[in-house]
Amino acid sequence: MIQPPEPGDIISGPSFYHPAFEAAHRFIIKQYMPPTREICIFLPCSMKKPYSASPSHIVFQEIIRTALPEERCHTVVFGTCGVVPGELERMYPYAHYRYMLGKCSSERVRRDFLAIETGRLEAYLGKTRTTYQRRVAYCLGSFREAMQEASDRTGIEVVLCPSEATIEEHMRPGLRFSQGSLHMDAYLEDLRTALRKIGE
Repeated sequence: MIQPPEPGDIISGPSFYHPAFEAAHRFIIKQYMPPTREICIFLPCSMKKPYSASPSHIVFQEIIRTALPEERCHTVVFGTCGVVPGELERMYPYAHYRYMLGKCSSERVRRDFLAIETGRLEAYLGKTRTTYQRRVAYCLGSFREAMQEASDRTGIEVVLCPSEATIEEHMRPGLRFSQGSLHMDAYLEDLRTALRKIGE
């Protein structure tokens, strides 16, 4: 049993190291039963909790709703939180942390994140091999790298968007976030296109 926090207690620092996140991950992999759906849509975690209330996820979910019927897809959040089925977003510790990998300057922490998150994604993809028929992940940077590696390790295809061509077109070398933001219109259009295509 994962011990919930005292009211107002928020986990700070790199969340992926915290034992509560490892315990929650083990629960999801060993006990949680995901709904059988045709399509799984992986979305990046957000600073605002619950994820579904964040401005970014409100936009993402609107695009999903207009592209696919709700009964065909299952949304899963991933990133510094690990892997979180959408319906578990209020479970401890997923609604009780504040951490942004993008603000981290430590290469060691980034390498650790990549190793830990790739392993967690690999475990979830393996667990749900027959649960979903197709998968889409909307992500950039280290999140994208972890998803690609997990896909390669399991042999389970995950369509990554935005496309590499769109990312390359919008690269801004020298900026802190050289690939830009997932709020960019071109990236959102890639998400819309990928969902419509995979839903055909």
